[in-house]
Amino acid sequence: MKKYTVLFLLLFSVSTYAQNTINNYKYVMVPEKFSFLKQPNQYRLNALTKALLEDKGFTVYYENDLPQEIANNKCSALLVEILEKNGMFSTNLTLLLKDCQNNIVFKSKEGKSREKEFSVSYNLALRDAFSSLDETPYAYVPTAQSQPQAVITAPIVPQQVAVPVTAQPVVNTPAVAPLAVATPVASQPAEKIVPVSVDNAAGTLYAQATANGYQLIDTTPKKVLTLFKTSVSDYFIANNGTSAGIVFKRNGEWFFEYYKGDSLTSEKLSIKF
Repeated sequence: MKKYTVLFLLLFSVSTYAQNTINNYKYVMVPEKFSFLKQPNQYRLNALTKALLEDKGFTVYYENDLPQEIANNKCSALLVEILEKNGMFSTNLTLLLKDCQNNIVFKSKEGKSREKEFSVSYNLALRDAFSSLDETPYAYVPTAQSQPQAVITAPIVPQQVAVPVTAQPVVNTPAVAPLAVATPVASQPAEKIVPVSVDNAAGTLYAQATANGYQLIDTTPKKVLTLFKTSVSDYFIANNGTSAGIVFKRNGEWFFEYYKGDSLTSEKLSIKF
């Protein structure tokens, strides 16, 4: 009997663990500062993490700016953690998504970059780590734990008052149950969606090989972008003369992403190599 009990508990624990996947969570919390960095949002890694998670389909909030229903029930959201592994010639980052019990729900591969400039190297290594999440199917399936709990007040039941007995005959009156008072459920605030503007390519750009990568020219011909090779396939450090960013391939299409102030801008490119 003891043997069957142990087997049942083992199967139950495996089943419970298997059910705890990213599909059980709609919300993700991003910390204001990652532990291996010295400043909040240093190298814009926290903002990039939030944008990449929103691209995946999650609703993402910074941990210091949570809506009330998630702040009251952090078990309804996953928490992001980025681990850095020290390397002499490379930047190595791993993405972790944890539940409120500190259990790892998702762990990415180790993203790598050999670029010397920190802002570029961290950016490329994080994107490389996120490629594991891009390859993982995601469709939100609600569970009791992953949904924010609304606070419902119990109905007030009137107290019974004792009536003194008199000499008159007692007439039995059927008891009437007190009416339940319906308490409205706290409504959830509208989801905060931070769009990323995407501009379509103005025309076809032609790639000319250089010592470190390519230069993209239009039909004028005029040089539009300079691309520098990285250690990641289909990822280039890019500069158009006024803005520096990244050119990469996603779903068969090329994009140039860079920041205008604090806003992430994405331009779709048509490139012929």
